Amino acid sequence: MATLTVEVVSPEKRVWSGEATMVSACTLDGDIGIMPGHISLLGVLVPGIITVKTSDGNTSDFNMAGGFISVNKDRVSVLGEEIVK
Repeated sequence: MATLTVEVVSPEKRVWSGEATMVSACTLDGDIGIMPGHISLLGVLVPGIITVKTSDGNTSDFNMAGGFISVNKDRVSVLGEEIVK
């Protein structure tokens, strides 16, 4: 099964990193879902929930106060202004 390499960081620390099968987020343009093979993008996050679904079927939710998301070659980086797990 193909996976994404995901890193969720705040200005202070790395909040979560690992392999995932899907990431969903709220951007200025609406909700997005990112799966392996997704096109490259850079987006602005609005306050809301980022959900990371890991390859073992578990999910982790992160409450974001806004930030940025970057996708490139199955690597997803989320930089949040303030993150609460």
